[in-house]
Amino acid sequence: MRTLKDFDFENKKTLVRCDFNVGIDDKGKITDDFRIIKSVPTIKYLLEKKAIVILMSHLEKKEKLVSLKVVAERLENILGQKVKFVQSCVGSAALKETRKLKPGEIALLENLRFEKGEKANDEKFAKELAQLGEVYVDEAFACSHRAHASIVGVPKFLPSYAGLLMESEVANLSRILKNPEHPFIVIVGGTKVETKIKTILNISRLADHILFGSKIGEIILIQKQIMLGRDLRVKEKMVEKIDLTNPKIHLPVDGVMALKDLSEGYLRKAAIGAIRIEEEVYDIGPETVKVFKEIIKTAKTIFFNGPMGMFENHEFINGTKEILGAIAKNRGAFKVAGGGETIEAINKFGVAENFDFLSTGGGAMLEFLSGDELPGVEALK
Repeated sequence: MRTLKDFDFENKKTLVRCDFNVGIDDKGKITDDFRIIKSVPTIKYLLEKKAIVILMSHLEKKEKLVSLKVVAERLENILGQKVKFVQSCVGSAALKETRKLKPGEIALLENLRFEKGEKANDEKFAKELAQLGEVYVDEAFACSHRAHASIVGVPKFLPSYAGLLMESEVANLSRILKNPEHPFIVIVGGTKVETKIKTILNISRLADHILFGSKIGEIILIQKQIMLGRDLRVKEKMVEKIDLTNPKIHLPVDGVMALKDLSEGYLRKAAIGAIRIEEEVYDIGPETVKVFKEIIKTAKTIFFNGPMGMFENHEFINGTKEILGAIAKNRGAFKVAGGGETIEAINKFGVAENFDFLSTGGGAMLEFLSGDELPGVEALK
């Protein structure tokens, strides 16, 4: 995989695929610019090398496409220079506007997914994009599990390089997969076991301990029919491959319970096995926190994905807060985390600086750690 240092970008029209699919509120304001900020080092590098920088991305809110103009405005504030917003991503207008750019200037194309050819990986659309540039840089690791035109199509027509973020993502996640220092502790929370099961099974071969958060732990216990009288939450049969007799596996021993609809101010802490039919588990309990913190102290490598409970609710904040605090206090471990809610929790509790690497990827990160080849990474090879 070729990187930025392998090419002289001076005076070259450089087409950069970023992932600016950021949080947007109902008023169209950006609420989370984490992915924008993570792309800035590559943009600045190219500007310093006197490249002509043409950025492209997609942006959606609740599966509805949104104009990237708001991102252009935020980028201007971050970079302190003009970012020309081009109201299309292909066609004569896009070609005309990008041809006006001079070395050291930037443009951002309109949302790629406004064109059907992007998600369809249409070769004609990929060629049209490629006509805008002379060289391609992929800085969108978070989209690299998608075989879309701007990810795998454009590299067929232009010399292609990994951006600084893409290079860093692959290097840091590869370190976990190929050469983790032991003890290697994996902490998995959230609710979507079906999106994480392949990663759990693959990484469990390397890990010394796998710690599960409240909801994902509950789902596994239900799926294994250890917690009886409850409907199966997922149809993912691979959950059956999790061996609960494996001493590496650590499920919650207690939890913070509330009614399913969170009504009546009802709350109690109890052993997982004592959960009542009308209750749900919303956080790990104090005994689980105690056990998990002792394990985290021993770690030399830590991978964290998914909160321990519903941390956005103050009543269920403690598990995630305590576990992140324990991770932060382990100053000798190599620490990596990723995923949307994960980064949100890390920022909420102010421990971002205590991690060695924060991945921009959610699905892409999990697929990479599952051992699958990512189309976007393979395209750069």
